[in-house]
Amino acid sequence: MSITIRKAAVIGSGIMGSGIAAHLANVGIPTLLLDIVPKQLTAEEEKKGRSLDHPAVRSRLAAGAVAKLAKTNPAPLYDPAFAERITPGNLEDHLDGLADVDWIIEVIVENLDAKRSLLERIESVWKPGTIVSSNTSGISINAMAEGRSEAFRRSFMGTHFFNPPRYMKLLEIIPAEGTDPQLVQDMKQFGESVLGKGVVIAKDTPNFIANRIGTYGLLVTLQEMERGGYTVEEVDAATGPTLGRPKSATFRTLDLVGLDTFLHVADNVRLNAGSEAERQAFTPPAALTGLVERGWLGEKSGQGFYKKVKGAGGKSEILSLDLKTMEYGPQKKAASSSLEAAKLAKGAREKTKALIGAGDRYSELAWNVLKQVLVYAAEKVGEIADSIQEIDEAMKWGFNWELGPFETWDAIGLSRSVERMEKEGTAVPDWVKEWIAAGNASFYRKEDGKRFYASRGEFRQVDQAPELIDLRALKEQNKVIQGNSGASLIDLGDGVACLEFHSPNNAIGGDILTMIQQSVQEVRQNWTGLVVANQGRNFCVGANLMLLLMEAQDEEWDEVDDIIHLFQQSMLKLKRLDKPVVAAPHRMTLGGGVEACMPADQVVAAAETYYGLVEVGVGLIPAGGGCKEFALRVSQQAGHPEADLLPQLGRVFETVGQAKVSSSGHDAKRLGYLRGVDRIVPNQDHLIYEAKQAVLQLAADGYRLPAEEKIRIAGSEGKAALQLAAIGMHEGGYISDHDLLIAKKLAHVLAGGDLPAGTLVTEQYMLDLEREAFLSLTGEPKTQARMQHMLSKGRPLRN
Repeated sequence: MSITIRKAAVIGSGIMGSGIAAHLANVGIPTLLLDIVPKQLTAEEEKKGRSLDHPAVRSRLAAGAVAKLAKTNPAPLYDPAFAERITPGNLEDHLDGLADVDWIIEVIVENLDAKRSLLERIESVWKPGTIVSSNTSGISINAMAEGRSEAFRRSFMGTHFFNPPRYMKLLEIIPAEGTDPQLVQDMKQFGESVLGKGVVIAKDTPNFIANRIGTYGLLVTLQEMERGGYTVEEVDAATGPTLGRPKSATFRTLDLVGLDTFLHVADNVRLNAGSEAERQAFTPPAALTGLVERGWLGEKSGQGFYKKVKGAGGKSEILSLDLKTMEYGPQKKAASSSLEAAKLAKGAREKTKALIGAGDRYSELAWNVLKQVLVYAAEKVGEIADSIQEIDEAMKWGFNWELGPFETWDAIGLSRSVERMEKEGTAVPDWVKEWIAAGNASFYRKEDGKRFYASRGEFRQVDQAPELIDLRALKEQNKVIQGNSGASLIDLGDGVACLEFHSPNNAIGGDILTMIQQSVQEVRQNWTGLVVANQGRNFCVGANLMLLLMEAQDEEWDEVDDIIHLFQQSMLKLKRLDKPVVAAPHRMTLGGGVEACMPADQVVAAAETYYGLVEVGVGLIPAGGGCKEFALRVSQQAGHPEADLLPQLGRVFETVGQAKVSSSGHDAKRLGYLRGVDRIVPNQDHLIYEAKQAVLQLAADGYRLPAEEKIRIAGSEGKAALQLAAIGMHEGGYISDHDLLIAKKLAHVLAGGDLPAGTLVTEQYMLDLEREAFLSLTGEPKTQARMQHMLSKGRPLRN
C-alpha cells in the first residue's frame, strides 16, 4: 500500500459525517471535523452571554456532534476515549487546516450545487496530492468535479460509507473520469486493511451499486404487496431470513432508513435513469408518499410501517400499520407451509429454495420479488459495476443479504429458474441466456479450492488477497490434519496449524476439549505454532450449557466434575504448549470462549469482538481457568511483593461479578480482558492471516515457553473486602440473595481462599478452588433455574 493517511478531515458533522470521523478515530487517525458557522445563538449561549463571534459558538455544530458520539447507540466509537482524536472546528476559521491533512472527506447535504461550491473552497487551500472524496449516496462524482483543476481531479473520488459507518461493512469507491487509477487501488487496499471495510469499485451511475439494486428491490416488494393484497407482517415474513435477508426484512428496514430518505434515494434514480421503464420502476407507490406527507417517517418520527407503544402493564408493544385503514393494530403472525419449510431449512441457499418452491401465496410473493431483482441485477452488469462479484459483495455488505443476487440465482438453480421466468413472461437478459446455452449451470464454480465467476463469456478466478484465509477452502484442499465432530486442526501453511471450532454455536463440549488436547500433542511434535480461530458467526458462546444442566438435574456430580476438570486441563495443556499460540476471537466470545483465549501467548482480536466472562448470568462462576488467569495477571501487575493487590482485584471482581461484556476489542482491553501485548484487527476477514503472522513472528523471535509462576493471592483479607462490597450491594437492593451467594463464591476464588494475604500458590490450587465453587453452585436450584431460562429464553433470569 503506497498511501499513508496520518491525519484526515471530515466536512459536515451530521449523523454520517460524525460517524465517519468516529470510525477514522477508531483506527487511530486524528481527524478534523468541520461544519458551518451557526447564524443564531442557542438559549444556553445567550444565558452565558456569548456572541456569534465566540469560538465555542462558531464551532458549536461540530463540537456538539463529537459530544453526542458518547451517547449514541449503537456506539460509533470502539472506546469513548477515542473522541479525543477528533478536533471540532468550522469552515470559516479552520479551512486552512485542510492543508495539513492527507484525506479530506466531504459529507454535506445531498445537493450537487452545494457540493460543487464546497469543492471549490477546498481546492483554494488544497495541498497537491491530498486525497479528496465525497460521501454521497448517489450524486454523480463527475458532475461534482466539473470546474476543478486536472490535478485536483486526479486525487478526487467518491467514497460511499454505509450507515452506521463503524458497523456497516460496505465502502463503495467511485472513481471520476480523471481519478488516478493507482490511487483508486491504493484507497481500496487502505479501506480494507486500515478501515476494516469490504470495498467494491462502483461506476458513476445513479445510486451506484448497493442502493441501486436495494432500492429497486424494496420498490418491487411494495408493488407486489399492493398487487397481492399482503399485509405488512406477511411481506416481512416472506422477505426476511426466510429469503436470506436480515430480520428487518422490508418494512422494518424502511422504518430504520427513514421513509423520506428512501424516497430521496429512489428519486435520484427516477430523475436520472436512462429509460422510461426504469423511471417507472423507481416511481414510489402512493402509500409510501402518503406516509411521508403525514410525517410518518419511520423510527425517527416514532411511527412508519410500525409503531412502538406502551401496552398493558407498561410493557412496550410494536403495532403494525394497516395500509387500507391507515390505522395501527396488534401484529398478526403470518404462517404457511412455505414459511415453515424455509424456517426448518439450514442456510440461506436451502431456505430460499424451500420458500420459493412451496407454491402458496407467500412463496408466490417471494418468487415475484426475487425474479425481478435477479433480472435487474443481471441487466446492470457492466453499467453499475464491472463484475457480478462486485454486485454480490455490495449487496451482502451493504444490505446484509446472506447471498448476493447471482449467488442466489445459483442456489435456486440457474437454468430451471430462467426457464420459469420466461414461461411467466419475464424478459431475461441475453447474456444470461447465452451463458446457459454455452453449457454453464451456474455463475460461480469452485475448482481446487479456488473460486471462479462468470465474466464476459468465461469463468474468471476471484482475486484472493493473501490476507484472506478461507478455512472452508483449505478443507476442500484436504488441508485438515485431524478432526472430530466439534473441531478440526487445519494446515494454514508455513508450519502453522489452526484449531477451528465448528460445533453448534461453537459451544465447547467434550469433542472440542479432546481436539484441543490432540492438537497440543500434534503441534508440539510437528508444527511451528498454533492459531485458535474459526469463521463461524461467533467465535464461541461458551461451554455446552445444556449438557451441564442435564447432568446437574440428574445429580451426576462426578460427571459435572469430570467435565470441568477436562476443561481446565485442556486449557492448561494449551497454555503449556512449548510452541507459540495465538487466539483470534471475533464477535460473540463469551464464558468458555474467553477462557479458550486466555492461555494464548497473544490474542489478535477482531475490532468487533464482544468479549466477557458471563457465567454469573447463569448462576455460576468461571471455572475453565478464567478466575485463575485473572488472579495471575493481578499478581504479575502488582510487581513488588508488598504491593496492594486489592485495587486491581476489586476491578476484576466487578467485571466478572457483573458479567461485563466488551462493546469492542478495544473495550475488552479497557475492561482488562485483553492485555497490552494483545492486538486489535479492524477487518475480521484478515483475522486469521494476522494471527498466523503473529505466530510466525513469535517463532522468529526465538519463542520460549514462559516459566510457570506462582500466584500471589489477596487471601482471607482480600476475600473479606470483596465480600463486604457484595454485601453492601445486597443491602442496597442492587443484587438478590442468590447473586450474593454467587458473589461470595467468586470472592473466595479470586482472593485465593482463606490462606494469608501474600501467600504464593500454584495455578492448580486456583483451578481447584474454581472447580469446587462451580460444583457447589451447579447444585443450587436457583442456578439450575437460571441455566434453564438462558437455554429457553436466551436471556438471564434474575432470581
